[in-house]
Amino acid sequence: MYSNAYIFRYAGIMVILVAAVLSAAAMLLKPMQERNEAVDKMTSILKAAGFEDVNAKNAIDLFNSTITNMIVINQDGEVVDDFTGAGKEKSKAFGLNLKEQLYNKSMKRPFELPIFKANKNGETIYIIPMRGVGLWGPVWGNIALRDDFNTVIGVTFDHKSETPGLGAEITTPIFTDQFPGKTLFDDNGKFVSIKVVKGGAANLDASMRNHAVDAISGGTITSNGVSDMIRNVLESYEPYIKKIG
Repeated sequence: MYSNAYIFRYAGIMVILVAAVLSAAAMLLKPMQERNEAVDKMTSILKAAGFEDVNAKNAIDLFNSTITNMIVINQDGEVVDDFTGAGKEKSKAFGLNLKEQLYNKSMKRPFELPIFKANKNGETIYIIPMRGVGLWGPVWGNIALRDDFNTVIGVTFDHKSETPGLGAEITTPIFTDQFPGKTLFDDNGKFVSIKVVKGGAANLDASMRNHAVDAISGGTITSNGVSDMIRNVLESYEPYIKKIG
């Protein structure tokens, strides 16, 4: 029969060995995890811009060949970084933590935001990452705009834990296919964003229908979260849009 001291020593050694193995595994897997996260981010950006057949195998090459500029702007709309070289996943714009920057904005602190400029068959496209809050956790995505910085080409959305069949429908074509052709500014040049409307965009005044999409049935809070996310993020780009306009 083993003594208590032996059992404690044995258990202690095993705990240390297991911790060492787990730590080593985490260190070895970290580069792979970071690469997978980068590929997912690139894929979402490219799909928002309308690139088809994007997958884990071709995302990096397609991203580096079609994304021409990785721009960072500050809260005043001034360009503080414009990366055009190879290895764009190493750029400041790609690595910018949007959650932190939007928090800085909410606290009225200086903040920076990324813009991805793409060339698709000779057309210039601007892709803007977005982040907000849904019912159960964060929601995020990308919105691609024509070079008028007004007309939507496409969007992608994702979430952490929205309800399947309800809020989680923000990722489906039924929802995202409503966005192409919508505009951010009204006829007078005023920023009005794109509102996700409970009951349907058809119920709005005719002048506002091109600035709205139908909400998800049964997913009101998630829909509101997406609507707030689009407005909160895109209004931050107004100073930049006015400078380049």
